[in-house]
Amino acid sequence: MNILIVTPHYPPDGGPSSPLFAMLAEELVRIGHQVTVIAAVPHYPTGRVPREFRGFQTKRSTEKGVEILRVPVPSLNRGNLSLRLLQFFCFQIGMTWAGLRRKFDVLLTSNPALQVGLPFLVLGSLRRKPAVFSVHDVYPDAGIELGVFRSPAVIALVTLLEKACLRRADKVRILSDSFAAPMKRMGVPDEKRELIYDWVDTDLIRPLSKENDFAREHGLAEKFVLLYAGNIGLSQGLELVLTAAERLAPHEDVRFVFVGEGASRDNLITEAKRRRLKNVSFFPFQPREHLPEVLATADVSLVVLKKGIGFRSLPSKSYSILASGRPIVASVDEGSDSWKLIERCGGGICVPPEDPDRLTEAILRLKSDPVLRRELGVQGREYAERHHSPQAAAALFEKLLGSLCASPKETSHGS
Repeated sequence: MNILIVTPHYPPDGGPSSPLFAMLAEELVRIGHQVTVIAAVPHYPTGRVPREFRGFQTKRSTEKGVEILRVPVPSLNRGNLSLRLLQFFCFQIGMTWAGLRRKFDVLLTSNPALQVGLPFLVLGSLRRKPAVFSVHDVYPDAGIELGVFRSPAVIALVTLLEKACLRRADKVRILSDSFAAPMKRMGVPDEKRELIYDWVDTDLIRPLSKENDFAREHGLAEKFVLLYAGNIGLSQGLELVLTAAERLAPHEDVRFVFVGEGASRDNLITEAKRRRLKNVSFFPFQPREHLPEVLATADVSLVVLKKGIGFRSLPSKSYSILASGRPIVASVDEGSDSWKLIERCGGGICVPPEDPDRLTEAILRLKSDPVLRRELGVQGREYAERHHSPQAAAALFEKLLGSLCASPKETSHGS
């Protein structure tokens, strides 16, 4: 198959979908398919484009057999919603134009439609090729709950675009069971949905010694490290972790480490300084090849979501933590997909969201029991290898995309 992937983010850009699409594209090439990726030049999460990627020309490269076209976008401050929407519009125009000049058998992209709606709708319709829309979060619900979408006009636009893409798609891939109900409300029939869980590079991310370069460089090798690595955004509510850090300040060997970027990072740093927390450190996103050492620096890794968010979000970082062989403490809604994942794999402890008492209690329990930490880490690693490798994901996508290419193309895409 000749597969076209359209995504705003692709390495070295950050963003939760970036490494997932890279792993999937590389594995699909490895098993014999031709894959082209059209993405924006790196700009996430700040909106600032690195100097080497600036200009008006599409940047072309081939990486691990994947042909990559990176379209230009203006370097803007993503903290301003109007400028963010302008950036979305620019790279959608660029991705659409680049896609119209490519030959492909099947199209794959992921929401939000506000970022990819134009190329998905235009390329799928004009080329009359089968198309898969992967739902990584439920919109506009996610933006409304986080306060990002306040304007009725913006909410109406987002809803319109999401429904248009869901209607146009031949298949809608969801990453967790909890997405089934909201997709049904959006008009997606059961037979159109395809459940494929997220995946992690289990060859790259594996259990390593805590005695590594990242830990030594930052004085963490001899500390008990609570690690949060990922997006520092509005949906996490990471002030909860700062409260736990306050309560554990008397434990001089404990360090809370944040690695990542996001809309809330600056505010979180300011709050940590205001609270005069000496046991909290912040580091930027690390290159993908350094991620195994970053995760290995942890004694315990944290997954944190605000109350209610867990029922429509399953952080992909959970799979990376499991693959690293470190136990998880997950502050998430009981019964959510994240909670069910931890229970299913036996890789950690779950506590209710926004509950600093229970979070602190779970941390101290694991701190005092190295045998339990090891047992949870081993169980998580084994589960990740069996169920969430790129090879497992690529096999499922190959089957899905291949079935669409083999089916007669329908002329109508109503629900």
